[in-house]
Amino acid sequence: MSFRPCSRVACPDESVATLTFDYGDSMAVLGPLSIQREPHAFDLCDRHARLTSVPHGWQLIRLSTMGTPGTPAEADAPGGPDA
Repeated sequence: MSFRPCSRVACPDESVATLTFDYGDSMAVLGPLSIQREPHAFDLCDRHARLTSVPHGWQLIRLSTMGTPGTPAEADAPGGPDA
């Protein structure tokens, strides 16, 4: 696999995760890096993947990346259900 930089502006780090959105269900899914670059997805480095949050009322689902167990992150994100 060739080097794919993070989608965040001015971030030169290598991507390790892919972020996709389902606008109809107000849901974002952060999972392992996709096999190929997708035009409607965002490839993120480890730091930006860890710092990703979603708007109030949205759900963020984190799937297993780089050997870490997947966990629903809705409660961890700003504006989550406990906010």
